[in-house]
Amino acid sequence: MTNGPDLGPVMSQRAIIHLDMDAFYPAVEVSDDPSLKGKPVVVGGSRERGVVSSASYEARKFGIHSAQPMARAMRLCPQGIFLPVRMWRYKEVSKKIFDIFERFTPLMEPISLDEAFLDVTDSVQLFGRPAEIAKRIKQAVMEETGLTVSAGVAPSKFLAKIASDLHKPDGLTVVRADDVRTFLDPLPIEKLWGVGKTTKKALAGLGILTIGDLSRLPLPMIEKRLGKHGRQLFFLSQGIDDRPVQPVQKAKSIGHEETFSEDVLQVTMLRKHLLSLATKVSRRLRRNNLVGKRVTLKVKYHDFVQISRSVTGEAATDDGGAIFKTCCQLLKKTEAGQRPIRLLGISISDLSLYSNPVQLPLFSSEPDPGKSKRLHHALDEIHAKFGDGAILPGALLKE
Repeated sequence: MTNGPDLGPVMSQRAIIHLDMDAFYPAVEVSDDPSLKGKPVVVGGSRERGVVSSASYEARKFGIHSAQPMARAMRLCPQGIFLPVRMWRYKEVSKKIFDIFERFTPLMEPISLDEAFLDVTDSVQLFGRPAEIAKRIKQAVMEETGLTVSAGVAPSKFLAKIASDLHKPDGLTVVRADDVRTFLDPLPIEKLWGVGKTTKKALAGLGILTIGDLSRLPLPMIEKRLGKHGRQLFFLSQGIDDRPVQPVQKAKSIGHEETFSEDVLQVTMLRKHLLSLATKVSRRLRRNNLVGKRVTLKVKYHDFVQISRSVTGEAATDDGGAIFKTCCQLLKKTEAGQRPIRLLGISISDLSLYSNPVQLPLFSSEPDPGKSKRLHHALDEIHAKFGDGAILPGALLKE
């Protein structure tokens, strides 16, 4: 087991890296506003009902931690800098970080915005030993985002996860295959996945305080006391964890549809429904940090006959207005206004992750696409906080 510059020999078996950004939300805030550097920064909800989402290491010294009521955090550290959650911004930075991770292996399993597992077993020929890969990733993240990430390198996900947490912030801990038991045995039993307060108390009744204590007990005794859960804990205490790194399957399309309580014949009413659908689809795209080129309109007539009309634009978009205008053009290619319609649907495909801070709408130019993007993010934050009905296009307001 190592931490620091000693990169060790190439591991046998699998090579898994767990990467965990250090105090991610506050770190992004400090990066955007360097005057906050060295100060206790707390990101979370309102004082009255909110909780702490994340706290800088300076704030943690005052006893502040995630999920703590903001009111208590403010009492613990009155001089703290308390900031609202800017999820859209954290997603932007997260995408840059995950793009760096994927340079080293396609086998990446995101756990959250700031945390992922990488299987680099087959990457050593290109990038060197597993720990060297972790070191290169850490350097790239620092150079390109100004943020630090802690890394754990081990033969399994379980071991890598524990390792990444041991020397935060900006840590690098390597667990060699031959050192697994030496690494695990002295750790407190609550470091095992699945050991909460109840299980910890039950194990303490058996005299089990460390992972090593559990690993030395006979499996039948543990199973008798904790059942199937005990069996899982026993194998983890031995360092046995064969779960693969599972990359997230990318969505092929994002869509939304609506079945009307009564069939609709009027084109003006159909356009109103299209605007609502386009607004919802665009928000889903932005929530998943996606843009798409192909727009498909789905129409189901009153007699259940279903058709679809599609078009592919030159530039990808997540702009609800552009999607709406495109669907209105596609609607003209149907029998809308002539045959009653019972269902409308919009889907966007040919998806890609949003990366260019200046993107064009689907089928027309825009004077300031960056301004439009910022506006969309602001509206999304309002919807996330106050609900879908907080702000609506004028055409969707009930008369």
